[in-house]
Amino acid sequence: MAAAAGALLFAVAAVAGTLIEHYDGTLHVSWPPLLAQWMPHLGPGTLPALLTAVAVIVYGPSLAARLSWRRLTWASWAAALAWTWSLALVDGWQRGVAGRLTTRHEYLSGVDRFDDIPATLRDFTRHILIGPPDNWPTHIAGHPPGAVLTFVGLDRIGLGGGAWAGAFCVVTGASTAAAVLVTLRALGAGRAARAAAPFLVLAPGAVWVGASADGYFAAVAAWALALLALAATRTVRAPWAAALGSGLLFGVTVHLSYGLTLMVFPAVAVLVLARTARPLPVVGCAVLGFAAVAMVFLLAGFHWWEAYGLLVERYYQGVARERPYGYWVWANGAGVVIAAGLAAVAGIRRLPAAVRGARGSRRGHRTGPRSTDRTVALLVAAMLLALLVADLSGMSKAETERIWLPFTLWLPAAAALLPARDHRGWLAAQAGLALLVNHLLLTFW
Repeated sequence: MAAAAGALLFAVAAVAGTLIEHYDGTLHVSWPPLLAQWMPHLGPGTLPALLTAVAVIVYGPSLAARLSWRRLTWASWAAALAWTWSLALVDGWQRGVAGRLTTRHEYLSGVDRFDDIPATLRDFTRHILIGPPDNWPTHIAGHPPGAVLTFVGLDRIGLGGGAWAGAFCVVTGASTAAAVLVTLRALGAGRAARAAAPFLVLAPGAVWVGASADGYFAAVAAWALALLALAATRTVRAPWAAALGSGLLFGVTVHLSYGLTLMVFPAVAVLVLARTARPLPVVGCAVLGFAAVAMVFLLAGFHWWEAYGLLVERYYQGVARERPYGYWVWANGAGVVIAAGLAAVAGIRRLPAAVRGARGSRRGHRTGPRSTDRTVALLVAAMLLALLVADLSGMSKAETERIWLPFTLWLPAAAALLPARDHRGWLAAQAGLALLVNHLLLTFW
């Protein structure tokens, strides 16, 4: 019933959005609520995508149950890579990968302006608004400079151009599945992590991971949380090093996307789930790492808060001033349904029961499946809280199926709460949704 409600939400958003767009054109999307156009097509990735989906559905649950942890982590990354590459190649090499990040709105269009990186960073905020000459392309203006500097760095080491940029986003973005598994296991939810692994691999959000920079952003944020979990639970030999690494990655994260400051909610959830006072020194090391990255940008001349204020102004210089808040504040949820999948929606329905069951276990001095379910429930709830804040802010009107990937790629973990006997059916629903979207629509950003 929950999955059906999610499907109904999308259907209502699609019908209402189509009527609004035909009436006054204020949504500025061709196939609301998604930024896409209707274009049924096949491609070189079609057969590999089908084979990958069948393999994960048939063998994924059993392999996840019996592989060693190291092999499961690497296998999940490899399978997510196969799934993401296949979906991207449904649109062909040029349109699906090599050309994705080369449009006039994308990061690569501004790489040549970073010949003198320190000078460009000092000048960065002067080119955010549309009015001044040489204003930044849409995606560069809409993000801190860490995003475009990633592609500048690739260019400097000889990996310039759209093909390398697209491949980088696919490879890093697919690692998010592995990062989620590491986080869950570190927090004592190993059983749930094994159950969640196939769902994380077949996440429909892979349609947008390949190949968008937001997939790369999702991976950086996910590994920051994974290192924090390892440090807070002292499941590594050098917790302080993991904490420092987490802080460095969190520092990079907020300089990739302004909206990823909302990762503070899942970060707090990780510390709460660690259930010990030992994270206190860990937090200190993480803060030190975060401050180091922030100080580098600050000394280079980039002022985060000033840039964010200008971004808000730039945001409403564009189509956002016309896109109706009253539609997108609820239709954005339809984008989450598509990116997370129906199995995630069904699993989210079980979050309250998972928390209540864990409380009962603690009162009875029992540990086991219920306590691991609580870990999944609280992490997913933290991601949902971040999405709610982002939604209500009005700074995410449309394109959330891509923009919110750092949060939505965690939601399929909720499917671990579903009965094991039904997992293959729900995996088929996940894969079928992604295949339908990728073959019936041409997604773009």
